Amino acid sequence: MQIDRRANFHEHFLRLLFGAFLSIGLTGCATPQRSDPPQPFDQAVATVTDALLKQAGPSQGLLPFGPAQPNKQVIVLDPTLDAGSGQQTAGTQRLDRGIAAHAAVNFKQIETLAFKAANLPRAQYLLAGTLAREDAGLRISLALVDLKDGTVAAQASTLARTNDVDMTPLAYDRDSPVLLKDEVVEGLVRTSRAARGEKADAVYLAHMATGTVIHDANQLYNAGQYREALAQYRRASATPGGDQIRVLNGIYLTTLKLGQSAEAEDAFGRVAAYGIAHNQLGVKFLFNPGTTAFWSDPKVTSAYRMWLRQIARQGGSSRVCMAIIGHSSKTGPEEVNDSLSLRRAQYIRQRLVAESAQLADRTRAEGQGSRHNLVGSGTDDVVDALDRRVEFSIVECGA
Repeated sequence: MQIDRRANFHEHFLRLLFGAFLSIGLTGCATPQRSDPPQPFDQAVATVTDALLKQAGPSQGLLPFGPAQPNKQVIVLDPTLDAGSGQQTAGTQRLDRGIAAHAAVNFKQIETLAFKAANLPRAQYLLAGTLAREDAGLRISLALVDLKDGTVAAQASTLARTNDVDMTPLAYDRDSPVLLKDEVVEGLVRTSRAARGEKADAVYLAHMATGTVIHDANQLYNAGQYREALAQYRRASATPGGDQIRVLNGIYLTTLKLGQSAEAEDAFGRVAAYGIAHNQLGVKFLFNPGTTAFWSDPKVTSAYRMWLRQIARQGGSSRVCMAIIGHSSKTGPEEVNDSLSLRRAQYIRQRLVAESAQLADRTRAEGQGSRHNLVGSGTDDVVDALDRRVEFSIVECGA
């Protein structure tokens, strides 16, 4: 009887061990593991694109390699984003180009289309992706969403080296006065990391059609075609999903570029009101290094007085109480950053109270140093401008 028990245990152990090896092997064929060392960026893009499309496999109708077929599977590629900031950057554009180029050469049964409204009815799948900074490198995360039922058909991620990746924001994101990471952008980030078989983020999918119009408008803005961009932002605003910070921000930026000062101030007021109503207003006030003085270049800071006036006006009319929270980039010792971020928040509070005295009893200043960086590059330039922001958080009055 003792021998039988030992034999049974030994057989059971071998089965478990074989199952574990099989599981590891199958997973390794599908998705690069998080312990993988970072690869050169273009190689990492090829690796993760392979993993994503092979993982979907024949059962999903995606037949990799081989001769071209008359009925291709169509994928619409939503432009990838920096997961921390929600921005499009030179690096995310490079990722987009790499995905499309690798799929075109190696997956003949797949046609990858741009994120346009006219392409959505043709597509079976949506590809959502992000770049995220980690200690070891840049994490590329890609998800393929079946548009019939909103299920993630495949997901893959891998690490890329950071040394040759330009994460400078594109013009729209660079010029934006506020953090644009709303619930739609957060939904894209969650979807890019969702496991196979899970549902894609419902808010993200519900706003996809409007997202194509916003993307068109952003492209026009980045190309300096401000009048055409403004028409597209207004078109997006008129859609059912158009009540978004990205749309309001686009109207502000384009009217400002077109010299329509009154319209621009009204648009920024709506940006501030939206942010306060959604407890999500992070504003990029740039300061001279180590000081509470605004950045010396008037081209950067000329609108700050108007921003403060509108934030004070919207904060006053909303009758809410706010914590004014200063942040800094990670350059320098943490204790210095803590003190500096607090002094900058106090300076912003002082300016707001000068605009609206009623805010004196409904605001308080806090400093968070560099503990909540969105970019974390420590470059102290346009790349990590969002790390040097001031946020306005709704709090209980009297707290």
